[in-house]
Amino acid sequence: MTEVGGVAAASSSPAGLSGASFAAESFSAAAEASRRELLAHCYRMLGSVDEAEDVVQETFLRAWRSYQGFEGRSSVRVWLYRIATNACLTALQSRKLRPLPSGLGAPSEDPEGPPTMAEPGFGWLQPIADSRLAGRPDDPATVADRREDLRLALVASLQHLPPRQRAVLLLREVLDLPAADVGQLLGMSTAAVKSALQRARGRIEQIAPRADDVTLPTGAEERALLNTYIEAFERADAPALERALTQDAVLEVAPALSWYSGLETCMRHLRLAFGPPGTWRMLPTRANGQPAAVAYLRDGEGTHRAYGVAVLGVRRGGIERITAFGDAALVGAFGFPDTHPAR
Repeated sequence: MTEVGGVAAASSSPAGLSGASFAAESFSAAAEASRRELLAHCYRMLGSVDEAEDVVQETFLRAWRSYQGFEGRSSVRVWLYRIATNACLTALQSRKLRPLPSGLGAPSEDPEGPPTMAEPGFGWLQPIADSRLAGRPDDPATVADRREDLRLALVASLQHLPPRQRAVLLLREVLDLPAADVGQLLGMSTAAVKSALQRARGRIEQIAPRADDVTLPTGAEERALLNTYIEAFERADAPALERALTQDAVLEVAPALSWYSGLETCMRHLRLAFGPPGTWRMLPTRANGQPAAVAYLRDGEGTHRAYGVAVLGVRRGGIERITAFGDAALVGAFGFPDTHPAR
């Protein structure tokens, strides 16, 4: 037996397959080779790791059940993308936008006051651990992620596009599929695909204008900035963190609706969050292709328990954005324990 997306598939081809069909082993190999890039695609579409994983599983189930009808008019990879994209579009019909706090309104003018909190169960954009998508340099998923990365700002801006425009943008600019193929995949004319792509590009530029003059840091500089962030929180060292932030820094902490813009405003809020030295413990990780930290908050008994994940937006010269997710379940999802390991 061969496992396909968690489904047992017969190792021999079913009777009656035409020459254009493919053997179960070939299907299994092609499906598994596409798993990570399908997860990345569905995550970009949905903004939720949990929902993306469900859709990828559903994609494999649908594909396995109908693979006898696959006529080989496209590659297995493109066929799987067709199933996954349409499953995402169906999922998006029944739910609301998954934003970040900065996508919901103007920044707060009172960084020392209590933040406005979202209703319980509000659907926030989720970060995704790089380890979920890691692959060989020649892996299609790795190639796709190099061409269109998974940075939070980009994924957040995608959520503001109508679902079909979102799909067109990703299929054209990430997968680099021809407009005619995208049209066939989505049931649109080539002219409609080109029009949707133009509108999507314009909207993305409005939401998240490109900063062509921003220089990204080297790997060593990126690690140094992350270490500074972690040490500043663990030691409650506000001046150290202030030196690491840029003047136009942004701070957002879901599930709070309030967010803060500008170095002085951000630091006024962060000083309140620090607590005494030792209140926080953190471990380095990566999310959305960016440096990140898994955070643990000390409880009344002195145990540091899972708090959430902070993702840093960095450029040459400092940290320009801190996006923190106060969701303890993310710590386990990133592969870390529920309590901070003893030192």
